[in-house]
Amino acid sequence: MSSGSRETEIKLAVGSAKSARDLLCAVGFRISRKRVFESNVVFDTADLLLRNSGRLLRVREAGRRSTVTYKGVARPGRHKSREEIETEIAGALELTSIFGNLGFVPIFRYEKYRTEYRKGHRGGVAMLDETPIGVYLELEGAPPWIDSTARRLGFGRKDYITVSYGSLYFQWCEGRGEHPTHMVFRGR
Repeated sequence: MSSGSRETEIKLAVGSAKSARDLLCAVGFRISRKRVFESNVVFDTADLLLRNSGRLLRVREAGRRSTVTYKGVARPGRHKSREEIETEIAGALELTSIFGNLGFVPIFRYEKYRTEYRKGHRGGVAMLDETPIGVYLELEGAPPWIDSTARRLGFGRKDYITVSYGSLYFQWCEGRGEHPTHMVFRGR
């Protein structure tokens, strides 16, 4: 994540946070950022201009850190790759007010617990995401790094997930015959 770059990533579904931690540790990954609760709010216009064009505007609160992120249209391929512009902000509430005055309203909230892992100082980052709909490993980095890391973890290209958490949530709800609202933990 940076002020402006191309994000390339995949998600991998895993059975549990423990099994994901065990997999990562077995191939030499170590925690680089401790587990933190993330609250994400996606903004769009009333007519869903951003969603319909494949773009995203998000405010994230993770621990004491708040960021605003713009994500561009994803390039087709086996990895999800798209422009990402992200910057830290001082106040999520103030930015929400600014967005509202510009015609952007909150359309979707999602939560997760994220732990970041690295292997050495080069390569990409592996993120363990514990969500209300399951546990996922997200691998972010150069495509060759993603592919070799996925293989070392025991996954093949057929396991690659390149859709957003919002899309995964809507698929999850559809599969259970539930009406989608927000992907949040019960009781929070």
